[in-house]
Amino acid sequence: MEQLKPKTPPAPTVEVLESIGDAFNRHDLDGIMGFFAEDGVFDKPVGSEVNGQRISGKASVRAEFAALFEAIPDIHWESIDNWVSGNKGCSEWRRTGTTASGERQDWLGLDLFTFRDGMVIKKDSYFKIVTR
Repeated sequence: MEQLKPKTPPAPTVEVLESIGDAFNRHDLDGIMGFFAEDGVFDKPVGSEVNGQRISGKASVRAEFAALFEAIPDIHWESIDNWVSGNKGCSEWRRTGTTASGERQDWLGLDLFTFRDGMVIKKDSYFKIVTR
C-alpha cells in the first residue's frame, strides 16, 4: 500500500505578489481577498500604534480596502520590484491617485507580506509622503 505524503502548501512566489498587485489595480475585492487567510491582518502605515493601525480578520480587511477604493477612485500601484524569501514577500511600488477633495497623491512605498499555507496572514504597508 502506497503511503500518502502530506500536501505541501504552495510557497509564495513573485508571480503571486504580481497577481495581488494586479487585483489591487483592478479594484477587485474578491480577487484580493482570495489571497488572504480568514485571520489575515493589514497593518496600515498610519495609526496611533507602533504598527500603524491593525485591521484584523478577512471581512474587516476587505472593508478597509473597499473604503480606500471609494475614497481614491483612480488609485493605482505601479510595480517597481517584487521578491520573496521563505514565507515573506515584498512588493515595492509607486502609488498614485486623487482623493474626492481633489488632492493628488504620488507616493513611493512597499508592502511586506507574510504567508502561511499559501495565504496572506499579514500585509504591512509603508510609504513615503511628499510634503510641499
